[in-house]
Amino acid sequence: MATELQEAIFVAKKERHKNLFLNYRNLNNFPVELLKDEGLRFLERLYMKRNSLTTLPDNIAQKLPNLIELYLHSNNIVIIPEAIGNLARLQSLDLSNNVLQFLCPEIGRLRSLRHLRLSNNHLKCLPPEIGDLQDLETLDVSMNQLISLPDRLHRCASLQNLTADHNLLGHVPRQLCCLHRLNQLSMAANRLTFLPLDMGRSRELQFVFVDNNVDLKGLPSYLYNKVIGCSGCGMSTHGLEGDQREALGEALSEVLVGLPVEVKVVGCEADSVIPLEEIAMRALHRIYRQPPTDLNSLPPITLPKSLLDLLQFPLGHCHRCSQTMFTIIYPKLFPLRDTALAGVHRRTTVSFVAYCCSSRCLRTFDLQG
Repeated sequence: MATELQEAIFVAKKERHKNLFLNYRNLNNFPVELLKDEGLRFLERLYMKRNSLTTLPDNIAQKLPNLIELYLHSNNIVIIPEAIGNLARLQSLDLSNNVLQFLCPEIGRLRSLRHLRLSNNHLKCLPPEIGDLQDLETLDVSMNQLISLPDRLHRCASLQNLTADHNLLGHVPRQLCCLHRLNQLSMAANRLTFLPLDMGRSRELQFVFVDNNVDLKGLPSYLYNKVIGCSGCGMSTHGLEGDQREALGEALSEVLVGLPVEVKVVGCEADSVIPLEEIAMRALHRIYRQPPTDLNSLPPITLPKSLLDLLQFPLGHCHRCSQTMFTIIYPKLFPLRDTALAGVHRRTTVSFVAYCCSSRCLRTFDLQG
């Protein structure tokens, strides 16, 4: 095997190859043959998947200065040296399925980087410098131990695909709403309790995956036709079959399985009266969120903290008209197979609930509108 490796590298040097495949070579160390003399200065793509590498050499940028793509999927890499930041031309870096516990800040110096894959490692945080990657289009940090995402991530102005499934994320930074090119956001199997109300406002964002966030209280109205799977944000999708578009009626008890505990009252389509408590909360919300120019018109009372907290964290927003809802919602169930999302990622059996603020909105709700 060593002889074959040496021969492959020798030929690559002699013939100035741009691609070198060293997958499945049982390598424990980075081959010294790649670093001898002038190195492989013409090499642009290096594939070293499924070996047993634990680190990279400090002089990798000096010996392989023209690398554009570096694939290190499925190794035993524990640490990436600071010298990684010297690979000025690198556009794609795959470090998935390793044992990384730390990502050096120098990763932010890879200004040409477009695709960064870090899934299935042991990362507990990401360096803020990752926000310096202005050309980054794909970021995959799924299956790690991340508690939060860097606030500076919103500076990655070119980001189109963000995958952060199977982490410990409790919230989505509101700054991510500024990523106007973001097309797909996947945050399934985390600990999300809410999503920013601005999430989904961008027309570019088309697909949102939030399956298995059991404490997710609802979805922003802008996301009503962009979500694929939200078993934790309205109802359980387990065991749901058949035509589920018909009015809730007698099936209401089955359809509403898994609604969040914060919902005090669930309205049905036959209702025509909004409870006084709900009307009062909506009125207070309008006053305190958009105070009038005349300060004398504000109510001469100070609300108790419990009400102020409720005003800050409503149940959600109507998916039809964006009206804030506090004590009552009208759920409407949509099967994915009847939406524009059908067939995406081969997922055609997931359903999701849209929340409306009144029976009128419920009746006039049009998924395609």
